[in-house]
Amino acid sequence: MEIRPLHDRVVVKRIEEGEDKTAGGLFIPDSAKEKPQQGEVVAVGNGKKTDDGKVIACDVKAGDRILFGKYSGSDIKLNGNEYLIMREDEILGVISTNGTK
Repeated sequence: MEIRPLHDRVVVKRIEEGEDKTAGGLFIPDSAKEKPQQGEVVAVGNGKKTDDGKVIACDVKAGDRILFGKYSGSDIKLNGNEYLIMREDEILGVISTNGTK
């Protein structure tokens, strides 16, 4: 099953980074971990409609790595995987590698 977001919404899969234990060797339980604030764009809607009916395409595309706010988007579960659906304006930036977007 695939999901196609509407308008200017974006489907994002969080990228898990960080250690499972502290510098002292203590393991951190999942309930105490902060959720990552970066992810990979899985799907993008067609774009935002203006008042005169024109569609402004989204700046991000599937495969982009992005940064987003701590409380951005809505959590969903699809086929056993967890995703976020958020508006494009909730995206703080695109992470580029080697000077490319």
